[in-house]
Amino acid sequence: MLAWAFVASPGSGTALAVRCRGLVKRYGDVVAVAGLDLDVVRGECFGMLGPNGAGKTTTVEIFEGLRTPDEGDVEVLGDRWRDDNRALRARLGIQLQETKFQDKLRVREVIELFRSFYPAGLGVTEALALVGLQEKAGGYVRTLSGGQKQRLSLACALVGNPELLFLDEPTTGLDPQSRRQTWDIVEALKARGRTVVLTTHYMEEAARLCDRVAIVDHGKVIAQGTPRELIASLGAEHVVEFAVDGSPAPSAEVLSALPSVERVAREGESWRLTVREVHRAVPALLAALAERGSSPTQLTTHHATLEDVFMSLTGRSLRDA
Repeated sequence: MLAWAFVASPGSGTALAVRCRGLVKRYGDVVAVAGLDLDVVRGECFGMLGPNGAGKTTTVEIFEGLRTPDEGDVEVLGDRWRDDNRALRARLGIQLQETKFQDKLRVREVIELFRSFYPAGLGVTEALALVGLQEKAGGYVRTLSGGQKQRLSLACALVGNPELLFLDEPTTGLDPQSRRQTWDIVEALKARGRTVVLTTHYMEEAARLCDRVAIVDHGKVIAQGTPRELIASLGAEHVVEFAVDGSPAPSAEVLSALPSVERVAREGESWRLTVREVHRAVPALLAALAERGSSPTQLTTHHATLEDVFMSLTGRSLRDA
């Protein structure tokens, strides 16, 4: 496991949508959030990337005023949560991980209900148009697909025309087409200058949508920056993964000395090499294996991703964490 983390924070004087310092939340003996510091700049899409159980949802629920921290300080849109803070709530849009609607309500009626909670906002037709559900306005909730229900949930979060939108795992469980439709909606919101805080464990989602990303593990931010900065912190742009047929593999020291190799990590029976130039590293790797009478049972290459950053920082895969 590497003992470093790349951290890039906004400069002083930057207008912040969310600011927290020393955030702690416990559930009995379990520490869900462990001294977390975070800044979200107004107008950006900020992603919190990490495995299930990393503390992302608890952190966002504190930002939303749904939970009270045990320690730490939180400011949202320049204000702090109090017992009754309707003015602040009216400036937020919130999409939870899962929202249940009454099956016998029509889609338009659901939007009208949520619109009634805000002193100002979008028209029902406009909100449905933003998420592509105009044709379902008169239909019952029970007739919607899973992806359409998720878009209805997003429309409810948007109907108040929020300054700050929280999306907690918005595409979990969706098919690829519905996931990309949700991405298109978020990108349209970014183009309108809205601030979005997004939690996800999909690295592709974070890389595509987010201006900056905080990688969260065990309730702490372990790395923060733009997706490009985080990937560049690996020191190379490519990853070579391989496994051998049971014969001894070269040692980590031998692998580290191969041309163009920057980092070496082992995950179970597989090895991961972070390399600058694939065309130099792979032939050298095959030669090193052949010298030891080994041959690869698996050999793949790919461009470095946020998954590889997480692996470098924690020693385990984001998918398996």
